[in-house]
Amino acid sequence: MTAPAELPPSSALRVPDLLRESTSGVRGRPGRAVLSLLGIAVGVTAMVAVLGISAAGRAGLLARISSLGTTMLTVSPGRDLFGGQTELPIESVAMVGRIDGVQSVSAVGAVPGRSVRRTDKVDAADTNGIAVLAARLDLLGALGGSVAAGSFLTAATERYPAVVLGSVAASRLGIGSVGDQVHLGDRWFTVTGLLAPLPLAPEVDRAALIGWPVAREQFGFSGHPTTIYERSTDEAVADVRAVLAATVNPESPENVVVSRPSDALTAQLAARSAFDELFLGLGAVSLLVGGIGVANTMIISVLERRGEIGMRRSLGATRGHVRAQFLAESAVMSALGGGLGVLVGIGACVGYSLSRDLPVTLPWAAVGAGLAAAIATGLIAGLYPAARAARLSPTEALTAG
Repeated sequence: MTAPAELPPSSALRVPDLLRESTSGVRGRPGRAVLSLLGIAVGVTAMVAVLGISAAGRAGLLARISSLGTTMLTVSPGRDLFGGQTELPIESVAMVGRIDGVQSVSAVGAVPGRSVRRTDKVDAADTNGIAVLAARLDLLGALGGSVAAGSFLTAATERYPAVVLGSVAASRLGIGSVGDQVHLGDRWFTVTGLLAPLPLAPEVDRAALIGWPVAREQFGFSGHPTTIYERSTDEAVADVRAVLAATVNPESPENVVVSRPSDALTAQLAARSAFDELFLGLGAVSLLVGGIGVANTMIISVLERRGEIGMRRSLGATRGHVRAQFLAESAVMSALGGGLGVLVGIGACVGYSLSRDLPVTLPWAAVGAGLAAAIATGLIAGLYPAARAARLSPTEALTAG
């Protein structure tokens, strides 16, 4: 008996062949492919850029908080049971200075009913958002601030019509040098100093500071501080905060508000995280739109390449081979879009960081997640077109082609 003829070997699709076939559609129709992958690129760009810019801003803010310090506490009057504004005792500053761990303490007091104007021709009701504050001589030391021009109040000037302007107040009044005069209340005051910005005391940035004695003698200032600034050692912050209200006002500590200004800066991190989630959601929507575009392109590609599909099936390609080819082509298209999005996103992160003098922080986890999301989107988008291509029989595909 003659031995039965051996069956031909089963068809196999090697990885290099799959890669070559999956890129043929992209190379053959580059214009359509580019338009399809743009949606993927935009989504990945949004994800990488948002996370990178957020990381850079967060690092810069943390560095700023670290440089400013978190050891300053502020004390201000609260409200009584009837909603009225309470007052801090006149001797409260000295009382705070006796707390163990306190390194420096100072205060300002609001001088109500007074406005600061560039000239007396300006309407007195136009305050321009500038408050008049009586300031103690040791205020800058407690705030850790500095003078941008001129000098701060001294024992020689605090009794006379001299004023020191916060950075915002000087800008709003249009004053850039010392020696100019401003109309404060119903008197002319000479500008003797301009302060550098104080991130931990924005109320001082927007204020005109005059001496404690001249405020009492000429404007009827009561002498009650409205904000006390206290600095202590790192180890003592928690202990000082625990006793500060009772020390300032032993009779009614519940009417005293104690806060840490650096907490406001820290809260910005949480606010930025909320916006990050919003923009990440927009990036996800862009990925979805891009996935729909890829799916549409692949469906059209299947219809246009039925002849090719029929020829490959006639030469021994299985349904699985055809399905793998179109899935791989969809994944390659999305990966190209993801790679483009990563490059643009990284460029946006670096450009933003350099323009804002922030540390360059690249979100490598976001880069990997963006590429993975792009490829996953491509695979999902290619499922239906690949299944449709695989269902075509050789006869049907060749006849249609």
